[in-house]
Amino acid sequence: MMGENAAHDARPLRADARRNRDQVLAVARDMLSVEGSAVSFDEIARRAGVGVGTVYRHFPTRNALFEAVVIGRVEEFTERARLRSEAATSGEVFCDYFAHLVGEIALNQALCEALDDSDDIAVAMPARLRDEFIRSFETLLVQAKRDGTIRDDVDLADVLDLLIGTATAERRARSRDSGSPLIAVVLDGLRATSSS
Repeated sequence: MMGENAAHDARPLRADARRNRDQVLAVARDMLSVEGSAVSFDEIARRAGVGVGTVYRHFPTRNALFEAVVIGRVEEFTERARLRSEAATSGEVFCDYFAHLVGEIALNQALCEALDDSDDIAVAMPARLRDEFIRSFETLLVQAKRDGTIRDDVDLADVLDLLIGTATAERRARSRDSGSPLIAVVLDGLRATSSS
């Protein structure tokens, strides 16, 4: 892991400590996906069957826990975008990637918060990781604009706002058990052929 948790990861853990850490992470991953950064360390400890001190020993801050849960997923997104940008030049690659991200983020409130750059978020993703994600996403967007698939008049900030907004709306639609055409509607709006 990175940042505040680096010292904890440098020491090898005893088998029982490693099991406890893994259990805390598994519970935190589930809870963060539903509740986001509002999740309680006391509740994580209770559900993991450990004392709250164990949670704090492995993850001394909310950011340390958030990073441990979210970083791997954002790295996967970044690598997926990088591989797609190298493999194909079709703008539909961007549309497929956007739809994939919306689907993943809609399932996970912590990812939604991690990728949201508004000032009122409780925890933040490491700047390096966020920058890599943004660059990989922008590469796909530029390719899609260049080959005429995506409108020229939208910029990266617009598309990132649409990503978070669509994922949030998709999450609500899924909680109502209703099918939602939102992803298709947003992508139709981004496509060059639908511009006025």
